[in-house]
Amino acid sequence: MIKKLKIKIIALSMASLFLLLSLIVTGLNLLNYNALIKDADMILSLLSQNKGMFPDFDPNKKQPMPFEFSPELPHESRYFSVLLDKDGSVILTDTGKIAAIDTEAAVQYAQEVISDNKEHGFKDKYRYNITVENTETRITFLDCGRKIDDFYNYLFTSILMALSGFAIVFVIFVFISGKIIKPIAESYEKQKRFITDAGHEIKTPLTIISANVDVLEMDIGKNECLEDISKQSKKLKELTDNLIMLTRMEETQENIQKVAIPLSEIIEDTVNDFKSLAFSQSKELDINIQPMLSINGNSQAIEQLTSILLDNALKYSPKNSVIKIELTKQNKNIVFSVTNEAVNGINSDSISKIFDRFYRTDVSRNSETGGHGIGLSVAKAIVKAHNGKIFARVFKNSCFCITTTFPI
Repeated sequence: MIKKLKIKIIALSMASLFLLLSLIVTGLNLLNYNALIKDADMILSLLSQNKGMFPDFDPNKKQPMPFEFSPELPHESRYFSVLLDKDGSVILTDTGKIAAIDTEAAVQYAQEVISDNKEHGFKDKYRYNITVENTETRITFLDCGRKIDDFYNYLFTSILMALSGFAIVFVIFVFISGKIIKPIAESYEKQKRFITDAGHEIKTPLTIISANVDVLEMDIGKNECLEDISKQSKKLKELTDNLIMLTRMEETQENIQKVAIPLSEIIEDTVNDFKSLAFSQSKELDINIQPMLSINGNSQAIEQLTSILLDNALKYSPKNSVIKIELTKQNKNIVFSVTNEAVNGINSDSISKIFDRFYRTDVSRNSETGGHGIGLSVAKAIVKAHNGKIFARVFKNSCFCITTTFPI
């Protein structure tokens, strides 16, 4: 349990860190990409307004500038433009400011852009903008190759740095998680030790009480007080045994001794033992057990699991009701379910808690049924020890079903 808790803490912490780093890296690179597009569009807007060329800015004259204009920008930028008539025929190409594009390539780029039906965007590494000049159309292209390369370098570097930081934090957290969880582990070990020790200590006085009750019954005969003492002693012994067994199951569930066992026969024999009890309570058992099913498991644990589920169904079902027991093979699993009608119904909030220790749907904790609220916790531990799953469902007609699945 402590090992799984440690893994969950590490997994949750690392998932949170991964999400945070992902948001930071994504946000920074989106801002970087948007800045690249914004700069390119401002330059293209300036070129489009001046027929595919940079205007001549005289630093001695106070001319309005569309953005912070550097005198070196016309010399640093690589661009070309294509002028088309209203029929889409090429009138003029200007490739004088770029060496990588000739007239033929410029015309091909222009035709591809026109077929895309977009006013601006990227074509390979070139950002383009389409403007209409009277009856003519000018397509201006700006070479953004260097900025795109810088963007990808920044992207890969940021991802690499984030992954490196994630790995370093993971190693550190794995190292210190043991110290973080140490107080919890110690507390859990003390709790288990207390339950085991207290259980063994309680057994002795319970045995003495039961023996004295038997002696008193022989001396003075049976009476109501002695019957109550005997009944409560048995209940307390049962609770103590279940607590000790649950603690042991949680300690050794991964190392439980498993062999090939006839699951169908074990469950059928255990169910048959409950027929007389069901008859005495005016209840009927509807048994549907597929024969010849087997798993690797512990026969005593499976018997106890079946007894717990049937006992639970008998305790909390009304008279003249039918309890349905099914064992079938479904795909790669064996499914064992017990369904009964709930006396007072059960809500969805209770479903998620019924496998918790000492939880009972009856908040008044009426002891008439004789339950302690620990049986289903034991059942869950048994199923978990067999690498299975257990869950509960409630149907609209107030039927309550507990289903367990075992891998074949």
